[in-house]
Amino acid sequence: MKIKRIDHIGVVVNDLAAAKEFFLDFGFTVQGEAEMQSELLDKVTGLKNAKSRIVFLEAPNGQINLELTKFMRPADKSAVQESFIYSHGMQHLAFVVENIEDIVATVKQKGYEVFVDTYNYENMYKLCYFRGPEGIIIELAEQLQK
Repeated sequence: MKIKRIDHIGVVVNDLAAAKEFFLDFGFTVQGEAEMQSELLDKVTGLKNAKSRIVFLEAPNGQINLELTKFMRPADKSAVQESFIYSHGMQHLAFVVENIEDIVATVKQKGYEVFVDTYNYENMYKLCYFRGPEGIIIELAEQLQK
């Protein structure tokens, strides 16, 4: 078996509009939006009559796609089992960038929580970590050596 490439990364959020705007600010473009309610969605969520809204986004270079999902049903999340796809979040997303200082200044200006400011990692990368909407952790990396 050989994996050819990553197709997309899925992130479950509560505020779809805020998450979408967050990634649009980084140059992602909307590739499509839809409401989902199907037998397949019920199977992957482990819930009956699940319903979601999704937004597909493409990175500026076309190398990665994001699928942002907001589950609209069920409204009562007490029955949700965190092992299913309905659970929220992931550890972090990392992006290779140019001019990290300019990006970090914009991130701060927009009020996002920078919890690791621009940091020189072993003279190989400048790194920065911050939280976007709903605690989505973003790592920015600018390569210093080639």
